[in-house]
Amino acid sequence: MKSSRQRFRCSQISEIRRLIGPLPEKLAIYCSDAAIARYLRARNWNVKKATKMLKETLKWRAEYKPEEIRWEEVAHEAETGKIYRSNYIDKHGRTVLVMRPSCQNSKSTKGQIRYLVYCMENAILNLPADQEQMVWLIDFNGFNLSHISLKVTRETAHVLQEHYPECLGVAILYNPPKFFEPFWTVAKPFLEPKTQNKVKFVYTDDPNTKKIMEDLFEMEKLESAFGGNDDSGFDINKYAERMREEDKRIPAFWTKSEAPPEPMPTSSVDLNSFDSDASDSGKVDGSASHVSDSEGLISDKSVLVTKGSDNGNGSKELLYR
Repeated sequence: MKSSRQRFRCSQISEIRRLIGPLPEKLAIYCSDAAIARYLRARNWNVKKATKMLKETLKWRAEYKPEEIRWEEVAHEAETGKIYRSNYIDKHGRTVLVMRPSCQNSKSTKGQIRYLVYCMENAILNLPADQEQMVWLIDFNGFNLSHISLKVTRETAHVLQEHYPECLGVAILYNPPKFFEPFWTVAKPFLEPKTQNKVKFVYTDDPNTKKIMEDLFEMEKLESAFGGNDDSGFDINKYAERMREEDKRIPAFWTKSEAPPEPMPTSSVDLNSFDSDASDSGKVDGSASHVSDSEGLISDKSVLVTKGSDNGNGSKELLYR
């Protein structure tokens, strides 16, 4: 039997689904209970704010089409191993993304963000069914001031926080140099407090922080660059082969849905409207009763996505982990 809190959370999810309204099938896949719950958590269980956030993500995905990105399109960004999905997971079963900012090989913010999105989608593709979050391992070996870009940092923070909320379990900053601390002070305001708390600093010469790695990972499988015993290193040719094979899984992955059985519309759906002033004002309140029908889906400048259109790309529940 569900507790009163669980029943209340279920009512909040139902209210958000009502506010979003009927969607084309591919977009409805995104709106599983697990997905909506992540957006509620990201907005402190405020129904109006979570609805606004989810609508903006649906619009972004319909336009950006992240699940259509394939390896060949972003391979040039991956050549140096600046971001890749490791072949091991942490002790909680979470996918691990390795990041090496010193291996930056592109000046294109657009290209860097597109590759990051590809990596995020691939990490989600490989999450187990009972896991919603991933781990980032950020290796600062060779990092210097020339690798710092506030523009990329801002854009990265925006995409990850707004469109992949509650996907990060922990971010390990491994051996960051002293001069990184002022940069971190500047970058922190771009992050939600909840996200800031997920960032852990680890130094090889500090036994206390080194224990973080031992608690999270099987050291036999962890790369030697992070204090583990695997010294195989990154091989772009082997990684490219892995990614090409995984790209083949994507179409089937995004057509499997556990979305609620709601009727699909035959007309267009507006993804660009929500009363942002009403959503962002006032104190945080999780009560669904504070959301009225008039705060729904009406706008003069609509982005329309029709049922069956390629403008909306499918996903299953795992997308919102």
